Amino acid sequence: MILEACSVEKWYLRGKGDSNRFFAVKSTDLKMAPGKVTVLTGRSGSGKTTLMNMMAGLLTPDGGKILLDGKDLYALNDVSLSQLRNGNFGMVPQSADVLPCLTVMENILLPQGIYRNQTADSDLQAEELGLELMNRMGIGHLADALAKELSGGERRRVCIARALAGRPKIIFADEPTSDLDDENTRIVLAILRQAADSDAAVMIVTHDTEALEYADEAYRMDGGHLSLNY
Repeated sequence: MILEACSVEKWYLRGKGDSNRFFAVKSTDLKMAPGKVTVLTGRSGSGKTTLMNMMAGLLTPDGGKILLDGKDLYALNDVSLSQLRNGNFGMVPQSADVLPCLTVMENILLPQGIYRNQTADSDLQAEELGLELMNRMGIGHLADALAKELSGGERRRVCIARALAGRPKIIFADEPTSDLDDENTRIVLAILRQAADSDAAVMIVTHDTEALEYADEAYRMDGGHLSLNY
């Protein structure tokens, strides 16, 4: 799958009239391709997460298009778009959201059962990969713990395992190393790199410059404008 942002824009009105538009993302082109890690850096409020959310099918652009294999993502109705995201996209949210009254493993497996008719084999594969990822990140022993009992860094790692357990074709990771120490930062970045090497398209939005070492393409956003990060 190839995902492209084609002249996408996002703006908000401050007061009345078009002259009061605030552009969170100015006209931007960006392509995500299988096997590639794209790293997006920039200050808080520069438009990084807004651009990611538009490409992830979570935020409708005000201008331009998001194309998935040449087809307009936002031409789909809400149900079709939700099913497409669930079946093909993996999302690590900046907020590290988990359902507190479910166990860690139940949180990880939750996306797999929302739309798809899971077989016993596919359930087992997702659980095995989820546990493998948890073990690599040092939280394998927490599989049966309630998510509300976890620390911030542990919740972050659960979100990463949840996003990758279904082997998505496109992965979006918003500040995936926030709350993590140096060792776990390297482990998480290596996991995302490995996902790309297994033919996923990966986008990482981050303040962590260490992520640039794992990137095939690196960009920077300033005031809603995207440029190459040399």
